[in-house]
Amino acid sequence: MIEQTNTEAHIEAVAEGPGERNTRRAFLAAAGVAGLAYTAALAYPIYRYLASPEEMAMEATAVTEVTLKDAQKLPPGAVLMFKFGASPALLIHHQDGRWISMTAVCTHLGCTVQYEPQADRIHCACHGGVYNAYTGANVSGPPPRPLKLFKVAVNEAGVDVSRA
Repeated sequence: MIEQTNTEAHIEAVAEGPGERNTRRAFLAAAGVAGLAYTAALAYPIYRYLASPEEMAMEATAVTEVTLKDAQKLPPGAVLMFKFGASPALLIHHQDGRWISMTAVCTHLGCTVQYEPQADRIHCACHGGVYNAYTGANVSGPPPRPLKLFKVAVNEAGVDVSRA
């Protein structure tokens, strides 16, 4: 009985051959590396999503002022979308000559809002939120907070927009 078991093991070892063991090891090593790469690819977005709120707040406040060259030539009733740091923002030149600037990120779910000059309002197409185009106040829909206003200074070179 013992002799028969040893013979079966010897036959299996001869049938596999030394090259097949190396091939299996290489396959398992490659599969392990691929598994680690896949895990890292999934973990990185999760890490970025769960990044410290303090870190995100510091990034958001890193930019305090933006100069928009030649923006003073914007005709009344027009809007200019621009980046204020990492977030989109609006610069509105109203028909009455007032310049208003505010963030263009909806306070409901973070969609980008748009200025509608014919209705003189700011609208979020995601869930129907409406904001006042002069104050940024949430008028209707699901947005819980108003849009953040920026300070605007118009000069000959352009328009300076800064945190209020």
